[in-house]
Amino acid sequence: MTTSEILAAFSKLSALVVGDICLDRWCTYDPATSEASRETGIPRIGVIQTEVTPGAGGTVANNLVALGLGRVAVLGVAGDDGHGLELKRTLGRHHISSEMLIRTPQIATFTYTKLINSVTSKEDQPRVDFISTVPLDTQIEQQVLDLLPEAIDSFDVILISDQAETSAGGVVTPAVRDLLAEQAQQHPGKVFWVDSRERMELFRNIIVKSNREEAEAACHRALGKVDIKALREHCKTKLLIVTDGPQGALIVDATGEQFCPTKAVEKPVDICGAGDAFSAGAAVALAVTGSAVDAVRFGNLVASITIMKKGTGTASPAEVLEAARG
Repeated sequence: MTTSEILAAFSKLSALVVGDICLDRWCTYDPATSEASRETGIPRIGVIQTEVTPGAGGTVANNLVALGLGRVAVLGVAGDDGHGLELKRTLGRHHISSEMLIRTPQIATFTYTKLINSVTSKEDQPRVDFISTVPLDTQIEQQVLDLLPEAIDSFDVILISDQAETSAGGVVTPAVRDLLAEQAQQHPGKVFWVDSRERMELFRNIIVKSNREEAEAACHRALGKVDIKALREHCKTKLLIVTDGPQGALIVDATGEQFCPTKAVEKPVDICGAGDAFSAGAAVALAVTGSAVDAVRFGNLVASITIMKKGTGTASPAEVLEAARG
């Protein structure tokens, strides 16, 4: 299928993003205001402007909306706090349904706070992240489990965002992971796609996407050696995709391995969110075409556009068509 034909099919598709739906806070600070605090003597960072956007699974959802999908929703957990309110509002502004975003006072909303120098426009200070390191409350976890089956019935593409880098605290708990594996088996006609930073080897029956570093680390954890083919079999998945930055991506399925190169982008502006952009584009292209090669090529097109924008950018259909022609 051509890029134009793939894009034309998106308006008929619906996608659900399950897992860690985060808030990105882009805080611009003025270094001229960094005089030391009178009380502590510690230099302050004077933030003069803040922009909020959906992060992690929210970035995936934002890319899906930008590509023109007919309906996009998230299913996850956020705190009943100020950041949770900001997250719900920014999801709404980006036309992402948050009806299945469970709010609870028992956790802080998963939030990335990024500090941007107003003089250089660069992120040059340590991030301030709001995370959870304790297991998800069992009652909240049960709410996620109760919502999942009916939600999955209503969507064509299910993308799982397992963003948490701590051993506990993320939304994709072992019980959620097991239920997703069951649902994937029960719905063979739907695309189930997971991007997991730290636990990809624990997923079953679901298309797995990772970068090379993550895949090799998963191989060592699961197999004691780097063997991507064996990792696919370990995950019982029909398709494993390993991205390799500007080089392209490796497709691993039952027939073997195939590397799909991509056109390198000179002087990318910001690679933040490139993996999420790739996942969004590739997963829905796979749902349309049924071809892993077409899906990877399309995902690479989307990512090539977003890395030329500051922050976690998105790609419009017009931009994708232009990139395809180039």
